[in-house]
Amino acid sequence: MQSETKYTKQDLETMRAWSLQRKIQVTQTRIIEWIGRYDWNVYISFSGGKDSTVLADLTARAYQAFWCPNRKEPLHLVFVNTGLEYPEIQKFVKYFAKWLERQYEIPVDLKVLTPELTFPEVLTKYGYPVIGKEVAKVIYYARNGSQWALNRLDGLDKCGKPSKFKERYKKYKFMVEAPFSTSQLCCDVMKKGPAKKYEKETGRKPIVATMTEESEQRKASWLRYGCNSFDSERPMSKPMSFWTEQDVLQYLKQTGIPYAPVYGEIVEENMQLQMFDEEFPPKLTTTGCDRTGCMYCMFGIMSDKEPNRFQRMKQTHPAQYKYCIYGGHFENGELKPDKTGLGLGKILDYIGKPY
Repeated sequence: MQSETKYTKQDLETMRAWSLQRKIQVTQTRIIEWIGRYDWNVYISFSGGKDSTVLADLTARAYQAFWCPNRKEPLHLVFVNTGLEYPEIQKFVKYFAKWLERQYEIPVDLKVLTPELTFPEVLTKYGYPVIGKEVAKVIYYARNGSQWALNRLDGLDKCGKPSKFKERYKKYKFMVEAPFSTSQLCCDVMKKGPAKKYEKETGRKPIVATMTEESEQRKASWLRYGCNSFDSERPMSKPMSFWTEQDVLQYLKQTGIPYAPVYGEIVEENMQLQMFDEEFPPKLTTTGCDRTGCMYCMFGIMSDKEPNRFQRMKQTHPAQYKYCIYGGHFENGELKPDKTGLGLGKILDYIGKPY
């Protein structure tokens, strides 16, 4: 039985087409609704990336408008320090928390969480994060003999019937025989685990900066619950769900708020071509990293343009590059990280991506 949805795909397309100003207004309305529902007992999931930087700024503005000295509850920012973030991100997280406090004259509390396992321990226990979360999950279960996962890699549904939607998994069937384990569990252990523990201890409800354009799973969640999932198993506010990366870059450029220097500058892409196309505004891009998640994550690597994340890392962060690309050893025919490095080069060679 299909779950009932709150919104339609057309609703999402309509909202994505809104002006940035309208998106800001609606997003702040959703934030205020969330704060009101939980009587300020909420927190911002702050990674230090550009999306969560915009979210933190929007929420701080809402706090400034409604906060009063008699209410001692600060704006809570929670940063999960996995040890895999860019050095620039780690520094920026602390800087931006103080900047928000000065800029909006509100109390800001930055809480830094750490996972129970290190990244090498997670890789050894569960496998490497490769391709994408959904694909990695399928490969993980297929290698463990789950029939639904094996079916999916053959382009079949769980009943074994041909499915056009499942066809996209067929090209990754070769990963089942790979000389390394793959799974989607890294993020669950390294990021979600500490966050859920924090929520249980404090009772605070999260506000996150995820957007529907990032995955089908996030799109499906928004269609079912909307921005504020009050009734989900784990209540969560995703007030920027209908934003796009272009909206985020435009917001940063227009407001001039600080963002992590690892992104470089925000510039207009292919400006010469855009000069002859008055119908669409120039596309914005960054001169540095286009993503700043965990440095050694290989999710999304198949769609990276060259120079990809590892090719850029070789130039900008040579020590981290050496550690993640080299090293590793084979144990019973399967790659494992060791003290000399993670061995990602062997995986990138296997899937045919340069580094």
